[in-house]
Amino acid sequence: MTRQLLIPLLAALLAACGGGDAKQGGGGRQTPLVKAEAATAMEFVDRIQAVGTARANEQVTLSAPVTERIVRLNFDDGAFVQRGQVVAVLRQAEQSAQLSEANARLRETQQQLSRISELKQRGFATRSSYDTQVAAAAAARAQAQQVQAQIGDRVVRAPFAGWVSLRNISVGAIASQGTEIATVSDISTIKLDFTVPETMLAAIREGLPIQARSAAWPDRPFNGTVRTIDPVIDPNTRAVTVRAHLPNPDRALRPGMMMNVAIQSSTRNALSVPELAVLGEGAQRYVFVLGEGNRVRRTEVRTGQHLNGRVEIVSGLRPGQRVVTEGIIKVTDGMEVRLQGQGQGRPGGGQPPQRGR
Repeated sequence: MTRQLLIPLLAALLAACGGGDAKQGGGGRQTPLVKAEAATAMEFVDRIQAVGTARANEQVTLSAPVTERIVRLNFDDGAFVQRGQVVAVLRQAEQSAQLSEANARLRETQQQLSRISELKQRGFATRSSYDTQVAAAAAARAQAQQVQAQIGDRVVRAPFAGWVSLRNISVGAIASQGTEIATVSDISTIKLDFTVPETMLAAIREGLPIQARSAAWPDRPFNGTVRTIDPVIDPNTRAVTVRAHLPNPDRALRPGMMMNVAIQSSTRNALSVPELAVLGEGAQRYVFVLGEGNRVRRTEVRTGQHLNGRVEIVSGLRPGQRVVTEGIIKVTDGMEVRLQGQGQGRPGGGQPPQRGR
């Protein structure tokens, strides 16, 4: 009795679900509505990504060459100094007195040498006395030069034009030998050092353009060129250090900054499809290609780079083949689909019947 009641009930349920309509998709589902797009060629750029550290074009720390008291500082915090400009002067009173004494001795020996030279020419002085006086004059000259050098050591000059660091020492302080006075940095050009794996060494060459970005200026790209490639590869990291130069006329970049580097090594034209069209299953990548009768076919592809929302297709597709880009999760291999923009046609989403020709 129960079986007799159950069979009509199941039949009613199947009819309500449309299970008896053969024009619907399998299992009573409607044919899915999708959007398709043709695979087209576009230009792809091979890029190498790296992280680098900015360094000054030239940078030196000026230190006290001797232990002495500072009597003058000729720079302000962060000031610009010219090449050869006096940055600091150390006390040199004792050396100035020694220089006066040495110069007086030099004049005396030169005068005596002049008199002996005249006597020698007249035959009243021996060759030995003349040579002795020549040696005495040379010794006096050397002593004067030595004292002059000591005075020069107490005058600290900028070796090149640049910006000085913050001043951490004051006039009147006794600076020990080696005490830091100021750091001068030439940042008109920035040296950007970064590493790339040795496997990419063939793609790097001098003169190659690069683009770098800093967290301080996220919307501003800094363009430069590869200047030097280290001839030695680090055996621990298996990477090579590359140095690029970035013009820095407005001093936006500072030494020590971390920068993201993108190197454009080559360009090529390749087939591409939208990223939404590519699905993955493990290591495999595939798309659904639209074929005759609006039926889709799962096709395995090999992909390359991603650029501006599109994926490079290395193999698996031909130019012009249409792939499903929207509604892709609703389709399976061999399924019939409806395309957006086309007429609804039959309830199942197929094309409307064609009239006889």
